[in-house]
Amino acid sequence: MSYNDDQGDQERRKRMSCGLQIDCPINIQECLLSSSNDGYHFIVTHVVHPNYARFTSNKELSKIISRTDRILTGNDWNRLIVGILSHVNVDSEVKHIREHSRKIFLQELGFSSHLGLPAVMLSIHQRRNSNLAQILYNKFIIGTNYQVWIVLPIVHPTQFSPICTEDERENAWEWWNDLRRYCNFDKRLGLALEMTESDHMPTDLELQRWAGEPVKAVILPTSLFKLNQHKQPVLPRVHQDVVQKFLSIDVQYIIKGPVLNGTTYRQYNSYVHFLGKKLYQSSAMTEFVKGCEDYLQNPLQPLTEHLETMIYEVFERDQVKYVEYQRAIQKALEDLSSDIEIPVIMVVGAGRGPLVQATINASLIVQRKVKIYAVEKNPYAINTLEDRVQNEWGNQVTLVNEDMRTYNPPEMADILVSELLGSFGDNELSPECLDGAQRFLKRTGISIPCSYTSFLAPFQSTKIFNEIRTNRPHDKSLETVYETPYVVHLVNYYQMAQSKELFTFIHPNWDENKTNERYKSLKFTCPQNCLLTGFLGFFETVLYKDVTLSINPQTHSTNMVSWFPIVFPLHEPVQMYEGNSIEISFWRCESTDKVWYEWCLEAPIRGSIMNPSGRSYFIKKH
Repeated sequence: MSYNDDQGDQERRKRMSCGLQIDCPINIQECLLSSSNDGYHFIVTHVVHPNYARFTSNKELSKIISRTDRILTGNDWNRLIVGILSHVNVDSEVKHIREHSRKIFLQELGFSSHLGLPAVMLSIHQRRNSNLAQILYNKFIIGTNYQVWIVLPIVHPTQFSPICTEDERENAWEWWNDLRRYCNFDKRLGLALEMTESDHMPTDLELQRWAGEPVKAVILPTSLFKLNQHKQPVLPRVHQDVVQKFLSIDVQYIIKGPVLNGTTYRQYNSYVHFLGKKLYQSSAMTEFVKGCEDYLQNPLQPLTEHLETMIYEVFERDQVKYVEYQRAIQKALEDLSSDIEIPVIMVVGAGRGPLVQATINASLIVQRKVKIYAVEKNPYAINTLEDRVQNEWGNQVTLVNEDMRTYNPPEMADILVSELLGSFGDNELSPECLDGAQRFLKRTGISIPCSYTSFLAPFQSTKIFNEIRTNRPHDKSLETVYETPYVVHLVNYYQMAQSKELFTFIHPNWDENKTNERYKSLKFTCPQNCLLTGFLGFFETVLYKDVTLSINPQTHSTNMVSWFPIVFPLHEPVQMYEGNSIEISFWRCESTDKVWYEWCLEAPIRGSIMNPSGRSYFIKKH
């Protein structure tokens, strides 16, 4: 049996980057060549060879600290080597050990920088690491050319040690959390999680939390592998489940330890690549979002900015949405009174015509002639619609190049169809647009959609937190970028609680005193210690009767890819503890020319109101 991928399966597998940890190779060039021949992308080895050990009793460190850098090219050091730093205790309570450890540590960091290593790995062996953090953070501030991967077991050994009392049990995540908070969540600080034995794996809740951390590598000790009936090393199912959890994150895998039972390192590498094919769940969503992972996008401003061809193409690739719209239109046509000889259907915000086509399809299915108005204010989209009228739709469709809020049609509509929803439901001003358009909907008419509801949930993602603060435009302050919501396909995150309903809008809305301003306070309970970095926004919509669309995780429409969640950040991550109450106040505000959101964390600590008066972000009405 072989784990080599078939040529035809390449597009259905996750690319796995795999490294081999060889602590002290006799000949590093031969080690690189051998590991490369076995399919490994890099090796992990000590920055300083034991032959050049430095003793703590010496006052001065040796000037010769390792093998010469000339044994490899600069390109090889930079691409193929991850360095392991010596275990020293810069936080020792013994002064001379602490001071000499600091010298050794700084020397190795300097040498790693000299070699141009892409990353160095460092194990920590106690919870308090303030001196270590001080050294690392100073290096980050002055600028480093390497990442620092903190090596931690995925479950701390004290959690399952028979000699440890409850008070003596340590949590690896807490160690990590303390260290990265010292370093102000710097994105150059990452995690290398080492797998533990099958009997001592994390709970699903703990695993979800790890998946929301900047995990750079997962270490797979060879001792975890078992031989199958073909004498090939394989991981138990519980370890495969963890690997599968990290497939969506861009992590690397490190094989560590001696080969066992006559196996070879090539077999371990082949098996990891096999897992990339076996466990990778390809779907319409995964193919659609490739390249968008954790990428910040500004929400659309469709009322003031004409959408471009590429955006329309992205919308139109999601057939799930249009199939459901077609079902809704079909049901609405079936429910219209037979006294209406030719129903009038107005598609407002017609774009390049997918909803017009869905309307035509529905009318053919129910065998009922309809008259269609396609209202679109984008003059460039009208160009496409004109072509479709001439070559596909004929005189069944009347084009209108106007704003739906001011358009005065020659007749009233029986059905009003729109796709004005954003990631938060109302964040592209669907309420304002449809309130204006319902002027030409009969009192007995049907709006599709007929309602939509926004949802909020607390989440943790230092990846997104860092993306926001490091990708700040030159003309914006940090305050501004943290008071701006972003549309994001989230991968490296942990949603801390199920989402809850926020605001609902219903159409048509004949209430003469209607307002689209809203306020609500939501409460959640934190299930475990973690970091609150912001809130996720979703929506659900009822198109008509039982026809719905949703990006809310609890009710997500299968294979629908049109919308990513929206993120409402906080200025700073907030430490959360199990059982903490999380409370947020949220407002939807409007003036004559704009709509904006304001939000404020009420508990566990009270923050300031974010985005007051829409100072950092708003949606233009005109």
